[in-house]
Amino acid sequence: MSNLLEVNQVSKNFGSFKALNNVSITVPKGSIFGLLGPNGAGKTTLIRIINQITMPDTGTVHLDGKLLNTLHIKDIGYLPEERGLYKTMKVGEQALYLAQLKGLTKTEAKERLKYWFDRLEISDWWNKKIQELSKGMAQKVQFVVTVLHQPKLLIFDEPFSGFDPINANLIKDEILRLREDGATVIFSTHRMESVEELCDDIALIHKSNKILDGKLIDVKRQYKINTFEVGIHSSNNDELKNQLSQRFDVKLANFKTLNNDLKLSIKLNEGDKPNDLLSYLTTKGEVSHFVELIPSVNDIFIQSVKNSK
Repeated sequence: MSNLLEVNQVSKNFGSFKALNNVSITVPKGSIFGLLGPNGAGKTTLIRIINQITMPDTGTVHLDGKLLNTLHIKDIGYLPEERGLYKTMKVGEQALYLAQLKGLTKTEAKERLKYWFDRLEISDWWNKKIQELSKGMAQKVQFVVTVLHQPKLLIFDEPFSGFDPINANLIKDEILRLREDGATVIFSTHRMESVEELCDDIALIHKSNKILDGKLIDVKRQYKINTFEVGIHSSNNDELKNQLSQRFDVKLANFKTLNNDLKLSIKLNEGDKPNDLLSYLTTKGEVSHFVELIPSVNDIFIQSVKNSK
């Protein structure tokens, strides 16, 4: 898979403050890329550089193989965390205006707006003013305006802010569908469960530096700890725990099962395979639960940031 976006050794200073320090990322075509980091890490600065709102001090940005330039504005759709709709304008009037700024004719804009307004069930809002809408309702309008011109690259900064769970799920499904239709997505959020659900690749920025990147599945493999949650039933749970502790690193665990079993967290010894552990357990009792503990994005985020200090 080739890359749609390549950021190479980009740095940006604001006076004496270094917002980005030689940051490089590559975003594969047709992927959802999670741009992560604590508040103030430099994510917004990088997004503003990609959108040509500000320029890097050093480094380059290439979009679809070409050095980023003003003609690329039509190839990018940006949903900022701080929304930018005019509160006193009517929804339809404003959407038409913003669509034409992105290069659509009035006829094209009306056709696409009808499609999206029907799809998101917001057709009745056409003549409402933005100030009459809730935050979540206005967010839907801003989402439509962002994707309407069918850009190659979509950048969503906290896209679920203000949404109830039903509408957050609706927008999540639309982002996945856009990816399936060929769009490439940069997705910045503090909701790590959304990263788990949506992202193919991630990069983590902390204190202006990129400290982690790669395919999400490979990052998880890198951070896994070879530990399993085990539920097992035997005639003497205390004796079984003592026996297991002599062979493995064992701790009591807390997870939900349908049975009142001994619940343990067991870390494999180096060289041991999961099947070795499972085979051993079956000689000691009835195994009802056997699950590898895969680190969550939230765990990886916290550990990586702590380790970089």
